[in-house]
Amino acid sequence: MNMKTRSILGAVMCSLLFRGIAFAQPEPTAQEIITRADEVRNPKEPFQVTIQLAEYINGTARNDVTLTLFSKRAGAAERFRNLVRYAEPARDRGKSVLMDGTVMWFYDPASKTSVRISPEQRLVGQASQGDVMTVNLARDYSARLIGSAEGEAIPDADKVVRNCWHLELSPKDSDAIYAKAEYWVEKDSFHPVKGRFYSDSGRLLKITYYHRYEKHLGAERPAETIIIDAVNSKLVTTMGFQGYRGMEIPDSWYQREYLPRLKLE
Repeated sequence: MNMKTRSILGAVMCSLLFRGIAFAQPEPTAQEIITRADEVRNPKEPFQVTIQLAEYINGTARNDVTLTLFSKRAGAAERFRNLVRYAEPARDRGKSVLMDGTVMWFYDPASKTSVRISPEQRLVGQASQGDVMTVNLARDYSARLIGSAEGEAIPDADKVVRNCWHLELSPKDSDAIYAKAEYWVEKDSFHPVKGRFYSDSGRLLKITYYHRYEKHLGAERPAETIIIDAVNSKLVTTMGFQGYRGMEIPDSWYQREYLPRLKLE
């Protein structure tokens, strides 16, 4: 092999080496993974969406509620301000739940009073008040990769196997809704696939699947969340999300004192 040929081969090898380095992408950190998964669940712009909750016992529908959620980000803290308005059943129409930061209020138009409630308070079946609110998990929790960096093969709600990062979420402060969570995020898409949520005592409360991804407000988002009771798997609650719409939401809507004057119907 002459000197010229060696020089050409050397140049080609160096070029391939540098290309490999340039195209090699570092694995995201656990916190970056949870941030990207939040972006899948949560539109960046202020929005409204209709949420249909249905409780099932052994496959039979028992209770259902329809809500409208109005959500927007609250400044640099990246927390969301949430207003939930009851639409159905008719007896509950006009009732509201306001969550600004970590404080939650329930308003009843019949009494024209608002009372403070806990995000853990049950709404329908296995769904709590906090479950229907828009939250940034990356803001409230520290994430740690507990599975293989190559991913774990787990079935989704349709029994389709997905290669997922397995994360453990620990609350950054006492404002987080759950004391601990496990979270599975699909590697290729950053789609949340599954969650397991725990109480302060370490008891598993519920298992959640993020299901039926559809394009809404510029991204693929779960159109349904399935919540399964950790003790009795025959107790299931579904949350369906439809009618996403970007909109300007006045700050006054998130003031407790304004709730009696808020007209949305």
